[in-house]
Amino acid sequence: MMSRSYTNLLDLASGNFEALSLGGGGGGGGARGLRRMSRVMTVPSSLAELQEEEERASSVASDVQSSQAQERIIIVANQLPVRARRRPDGRGWSFSWDEDSLLLQLKDGLPEDMEVLYVGSLQVDVEAHEQDDVAQTLLDRFKCVPAFLPSDLYDRFYHGFCKRRLWQLFHYMLPFSASSSSRSARFDRSLWEAYVLANKLFSNKVIEVINPEDDYVWIHDYHLMALPTFLRRRFNRLRMGFFLHVPFPSSEIYRTLPFREEILKALLNCDLIGFHTFDYARHFLSCCSRMLGIEYQSKRGYIGLDYFGRTIGIKILPVGIHMSQLQSMLRLPDKEWRVNELRQQFDGKTVLLGVDDMDLFKGINLKLLAFEQMLKLHPKWQGRAVLVQIANPARAQGKDLKEIQDEIEESCQRINATFGHEGYSPVVLIERPMSAVEKIAYYTIADCVVVTAVRDGLNLTPYEYIVCRQGAFDSNDSVANDPNKSMLVVSEFIGCSPSLSGAIRVNPWNIETTGEAMNEAISLSDGEKQLRHEKHYRYVKTHDVAYWSKSFMQDLERTCKDHFRRSSWGIGLGFGFRVVAMDPNFRKLDAEQIVSAYTNSKSRAILLDYDGTLVPQTSINKKPNLEVIRIVNTLCEDKNNVVFIVSGRGRQNLNDWFSPCEELGIAAEHGYFIRWTQHEGWETHSQAMDFSWMQIAEPVMKLYTESTDGSAIETKESALVWHHRDAEPGFGSSQAKEMLDHLESVLTNEPVTVKSGKFIVEVKPQGVSKGLVAEKILSSMAAKGRPADFLLCIGDDRSDEDMFEGISGVVAKDMVASNALMFGCTVGQKPSKARYYLDDTNAVLHTLSALADASESSISFEETIELPPSTQI
Repeated sequence: MMSRSYTNLLDLASGNFEALSLGGGGGGGGARGLRRMSRVMTVPSSLAELQEEEERASSVASDVQSSQAQERIIIVANQLPVRARRRPDGRGWSFSWDEDSLLLQLKDGLPEDMEVLYVGSLQVDVEAHEQDDVAQTLLDRFKCVPAFLPSDLYDRFYHGFCKRRLWQLFHYMLPFSASSSSRSARFDRSLWEAYVLANKLFSNKVIEVINPEDDYVWIHDYHLMALPTFLRRRFNRLRMGFFLHVPFPSSEIYRTLPFREEILKALLNCDLIGFHTFDYARHFLSCCSRMLGIEYQSKRGYIGLDYFGRTIGIKILPVGIHMSQLQSMLRLPDKEWRVNELRQQFDGKTVLLGVDDMDLFKGINLKLLAFEQMLKLHPKWQGRAVLVQIANPARAQGKDLKEIQDEIEESCQRINATFGHEGYSPVVLIERPMSAVEKIAYYTIADCVVVTAVRDGLNLTPYEYIVCRQGAFDSNDSVANDPNKSMLVVSEFIGCSPSLSGAIRVNPWNIETTGEAMNEAISLSDGEKQLRHEKHYRYVKTHDVAYWSKSFMQDLERTCKDHFRRSSWGIGLGFGFRVVAMDPNFRKLDAEQIVSAYTNSKSRAILLDYDGTLVPQTSINKKPNLEVIRIVNTLCEDKNNVVFIVSGRGRQNLNDWFSPCEELGIAAEHGYFIRWTQHEGWETHSQAMDFSWMQIAEPVMKLYTESTDGSAIETKESALVWHHRDAEPGFGSSQAKEMLDHLESVLTNEPVTVKSGKFIVEVKPQGVSKGLVAEKILSSMAAKGRPADFLLCIGDDRSDEDMFEGISGVVAKDMVASNALMFGCTVGQKPSKARYYLDDTNAVLHTLSALADASESSISFEETIELPPSTQI
């Protein structure tokens, strides 16, 4: 039978088991250093083997111990930065670094003494009997660990789920038509299973070589978004970052993904998540808020998500180019003759250049239409302006792509037929592989580069163009003394657009404005072009790939600095797995420990929150059941106890609900009203309190209530509370922040406090808090000559944190006995000022019931040994 964790992980009970026909034989976690390793994927294995492996990985009591002290980073990506080709004689393979790979270039920003190890797949198929030798060669010579995925699994993982589902969705393309090329992406669940299985196999290879207490792990791109969960399940304190190199879509698009929450939760198992732009990060944060209820906070310039006690950092920085590599190519000898040849070819012409991959989102045809519009509206450019469009060969195939190619060719023919003549072709379309040097030559002679992608992760074309234009004028050619100048027309939908403030940004879908932007770019004065070029070059030069990787690593180190200081443990199954991180002194309240302390004490104070503590927050019927009444009554009947309900609720409800408990104290509305027993009257925080501020605050709250569907106002005797739990999450949160500022401004001179909480904004009198209530109760007990030697406070929300903070200083204020045992306890495993926690309301009632039983036993014992009246002294 399948284990629960594995069933939950893949959700295979109702799905397709085909993805499991290929297993992993390389699960030997714990390999250290550079050694001969078993291969990941060679032959099929059974489902049982995968189940056993998953169950072993689910054991997270302790991390594998490190055997080396040197800091090292393991970079994980779909493909290794290595080129592989079979030798001409067919015997073995030859390997070389892929100098164009970002994974290789980012090493420039890492510390010199940091070892770099790569984990990924090769772009070639390696036969099973060759895999051991290839793996050892790559490890010894390149410090690369290959993951060998069988071709059918890789096809479903990469070409199936990654390219036909994730890549299209992240570029805002939904599979509306069942007959389209994305049909399987809509309905074939086995593609998701293949994605998960492939990520699991990548994790096997990382586990083989990792030193969890010394190594960093940096995962790259959308192919491996499930990988963090597999690694975090095995190593609680692993220092792990992730960078997404494609756009992250808006929540309206992302929420259509059937496995949306699984992917979000997997990414949240990282410590740092990086994006190219704030827009991409904002979309991710919005998804976390709308789908998981997690809000972000900005502290001292850093954005973070608090997730079960762990702070996940959000990094926003676009990747740069490899300056030294590009500059070295600018000095290649064959670059000069190519430049001279192109200058002769386009002599007297103004050259606009486009360099794009042939795919659905590059907007090449939109660029052609805009250029056509420019020639129509500005006839002066006819015969003078040339658009050179370099279309890199398509990486994929399909009906949609073929239609795009046909449209491009048709537009080129039409424009050339309309505006061209002998010796002049307005559009030059180049559809062939092009060497880097040849491409640099085109950059060098171009007066303007135009990028009209409708959606793109980053797009380094503008950066490369800027450096090439600078390099052209730094060289010893005929224009060496001319000022450096360049111009850019870029789509507002590409990742590099925000960093190029001197570029002319366009909406590529608007053909007219894009055409006007092209005209403006090539019509600007040389002085203006020079200023814009210099501004761009300063940015590109200082924000290269080394700067990007160095900055990412610095933020990763900062985010992970407390990893080994805090206690952590894993909870949850499958993609619901997460690590809870707490202060080492924070632990679960032990029933035996507290019962022992309770029975050995003589003067006890028990302070209990109500909602979320004695009754669940999700309960519709908030009235306490008979068991709660019994437990509270039993505790109150013990003459050594002072028991209080300390709640934000109104006094009428609490008084009616707990009418059977005559000796129970109640602090209502966070302590504005206090009643010591049912036989005593209510005390108020201030006898002469002026509530005229309500006439100011209530109209403001009504204004926001009318404009925020799902919100409501709760009017208490001493406070006003605005609830937005049922409102649209993003809008409700935004309105709450706006209301908070609004109320603070209009109530500046009033004796009130405006606070925000979980789905609420509350206005209440100053000096009213549960912390002050706790101090008042304890000081009253001390004044009566019976200072508490046992204190138990239990609560579940932000207002109870005031109570936990308040009791931390009562010993110094002589409000309790010097030997008092104090138990501040929050409900749920979450960051808190309390030192203890209980899992839920059931655990709270179980603990209180144990104390009530102890009181009953004590009372019964005292009754049995009580002397008859005639023998009493």
